[in-house]
Parts: sequence; structure tokens; C-alpha cells
Amino acid sequence: MNPAIRSPLLFGFVAILMIGTGLVQGWNSALLILNMGLISAIMALGVNLQWGFAGLFNIGVMGFVALGGLAAVLISTPPTTGAWAAGGLNIVIGLLLGAATVIGAILAQSRMAPGRVRNLTTLAILVVGFFVYRAVFDPGVDAIEAINPSVSGNIGGLNLPVLLSWPVGGLLAAGAAWIIGKTALGLRSDYLAIATLGIAEIIIAVLKNEDWLSRGVKNVIGLDRPVPFEIELQQDPGFVERAVGLGLDPVTASGIYTKLAYSGLFVVVLLILLWMAQMALKSPWGRMMRAIRDNETAARAMGKDVTARHLQIFILGSAICGIAGAMMTTLDGQLTPGSYQPLRFTFLVWVMVIVGGSGNNFGAVLGGILIWWLWVQVEPMGLALMQLLSSGLEDGSALQTRMIDAAAHMRLLTMGLLMLIVLRFSPRGLIPER
Repeated sequence: MNPAIRSPLLFGFVAILMIGTGLVQGWNSALLILNMGLISAIMALGVNLQWGFAGLFNIGVMGFVALGGLAAVLISTPPTTGAWAAGGLNIVIGLLLGAATVIGAILAQSRMAPGRVRNLTTLAILVVGFFVYRAVFDPGVDAIEAINPSVSGNIGGLNLPVLLSWPVGGLLAAGAAWIIGKTALGLRSDYLAIATLGIAEIIIAVLKNEDWLSRGVKNVIGLDRPVPFEIELQQDPGFVERAVGLGLDPVTASGIYTKLAYSGLFVVVLLILLWMAQMALKSPWGRMMRAIRDNETAARAMGKDVTARHLQIFILGSAICGIAGAMMTTLDGQLTPGSYQPLRFTFLVWVMVIVGGSGNNFGAVLGGILIWWLWVQVEPMGLALMQLLSSGLEDGSALQTRMIDAAAHMRLLTMGLLMLIVLRFSPRGLIPER
């Protein structure tokens, strides 16, 4: 099919799915799916930059998304009263000492002659630096976590508008990507995948265990919102009058209004990032990146610094994932470190990129929205299917119970089956790279 026709038809099909969901399940449900689909599309766009442009196999997406979520907490929450006075200085000095220890070890390795003396010096710097760091850092952590731990126990944030956390989330993720890239981008693709996955797990472990920073598994709730709260709209006589005039219940109308407001914000961010990605793709830089992806040896022979270019695009793609993470935490209104799972924030995003079309930015957006719709809808559809298939069985029978319980696994089955079908009949994705 002509690509000029194929893309609009596929996006039109996704639009029909959303409209059908609104008509059958309600517009609140449809808009919630759409909002998460838009955020997923931004994540897929970031991964597509890394894989589709440069062939970098990053399966640590979850960690960059989590850093974006952390940014929403650090920017929008009010500072915890007394936290900085109790242990803030210790935290800052401790972190600086930790950084100085790592830098000192790197300098010893790079500037001293190889041999036993260098190894012993590096080991001594690391050991002494670690104990000094812990001696300063731990008292500050204990003091902060002791401040009303049931509702705070963390250092808090800057109490700024939550929208500022979106670019800050991108900066945090970009900074982490720079550190990871300087360490791991020289590795072969399979080792790079293992390294990024391991580092992502480290980031999640920090968020779960460092209560002074993000309250750990106690979660941070009640985050600021860039749109009105539903209860505020329901108490506004003007809004209630307009809702009744449209024949809507004020509670339902308030939910639709806030979700539409989120949709508008997310669409603006997605369009800006998509435009920037398209401009980069069509630029000499984008053509160079694809040339490096297709043949690194030839690119090196032509004088291209492959490692530096890989680092650039690794940082850019990770920053986009960080922005998406901050947006998702803003939409949820809470940070729950325990909810960051590789299945949702790495595997599913890769499915979106592969199904949509690796190397095509519009394909990544299509895949993000379509696959998220399927991810949400497959389980209830699977349950209905199993109930239909088992309707002729005796109520409460072991087979009927087993079939109904199996509906919970329909998501994974469907994602795997969909990937097989797409790879068989359209191996370059629904909207292939051109």
C-alpha cells in the first residue's frame, strides 16, 4: 500500500478505536487511555531515536522514566519543614564526597602507570572515600527520615509549578544517560543491553530504599496538577450550570474536562518532540546517524566519531523518556517506585517501537497509542471470551475456573502474538522507515 495512504488510514483506525471506546465504555475511560497512550508514544519516540536512528539496544527505559517521575516530586512538592536544617548539609557534603571519591579513583587509573601501585592507590581511595562518605551522609539521612515519617520523612521539593518538572525530568534522565553512556557505550550491543537493564534496576532500587529522597515504598501522593481538580470544578456554579446545559452529570463532566486538559498538554509536547525528531531525521546529522547504524566500520573509516555520536543520541532518547516519566507522574498525581516494572516500562515500549515501525517517528507514535489501547482492553476482552467459551460448562467446575483465571494472562499472549504477526507480514513495522 502507498505509504501516503497507509499512515492516515492507520491513524484513522486508532481514532476509531478511541471513539468506539468512548461510546461503549464512557468518555472518561477513553480519555484516560488516550492520555496514557500519548505518554507511551513519547516513550516510544525516545526509544526509536536510540534504536531506529542509531541501533542502540537500550533496555533500561524504566530507569529513565523513573528519574522523570522523581523530578516531579523534587520540583513540585513543598520542602519538608526542618529537613534541610536537620540533615540537608550532611546530604550535600556526603554526595560531594562520594562524587570526589569516584573522580579520584578515575584520575588514579588514568594518570598513574599501570601496576600494583596504581591498583593499591585506587583501592585505597575507594575504601577510604566510602567510609568517609557514609560517616557524613548517614547521619543526615537518619535526621531527615525521622521527621514525621508517616507523612513526610523526606527532604521535599522546591514547591514550583509541576510543569517545570517535565523539562527537569528530561535533564535528570539526560545526566544519567551521560554517565551510563560514558561507561557502557563502548560495549557490544548485547552487553550494552545488560548494562542498561542493570543500571535501571539500580535506579529503581535507590528510589525504593532512599526514603529521604522519594519516601521509598511509602510513596509520594497528592502532587500538584497543571489542570483543575475535579472537586474544584464540581463546586464551581458556572461549570455545573454548563455541564447540566450539555446534559452531563457534573461529576462525569469534571472528569472529562480535566482529562481533555491533560490531553491538550500532552498533544502539544508530543507534537513538539515529533517535529524536532523529524527535523533531526532529515538533517545531515540524522543521515549521518543512520549511516553509522548501517555500517559503523565504514563510518569510522570516513572519520566519524561513532562513540561520540552514539552518546549524543543516547542522551537525547533518554531525555525524552525522562520527560514522559515526569508527565506520567503528573497525570497519576503520585510517585510509586514499586510500580516501575520492566514489563511495562521497557518490554511494552519496545513492542510499541517494533510494531509501529522502527526508524519511523510516526510509526513510534502510532505504536505507542495502539499498543497501549490493546494493553488496556485485552484483559477484559479476554475475560469476556473465556466466559463465553466456558458458558456451557458446569458452574464452578475446575475447567471453567481455570479458563477464567487464564484471562489475566491474555495481555502477554496477545502482545507476543501481535509481534509474531507483524514481524511475519510486515517485518519493518506498520509504518516502515523510508
